[in-house]
Amino acid sequence: MVLAGIGAGLAVIGAGLGIGKIGGSAMDAIARQPEAAGKIQTAMIIAAALIEGVALFAVVVALIAQ
Repeated sequence: MVLAGIGAGLAVIGAGLGIGKIGGSAMDAIARQPEAAGKIQTAMIIAAALIEGVALFAVVVALIAQ
């Protein structure tokens, strides 16, 4: 049970770091090219959703595989 918790925690930490990096990079890109903000924001949201999906899958697998 402890290993499942560690696995789930690592998945969540990885997802948080990934989404934070995406958000920071998107803000840098928008600061450089404000006219492209809509396209950048759309790409950022899609990437963040994909990362969240993978993290959710990893948490479920970690908890099932205990």
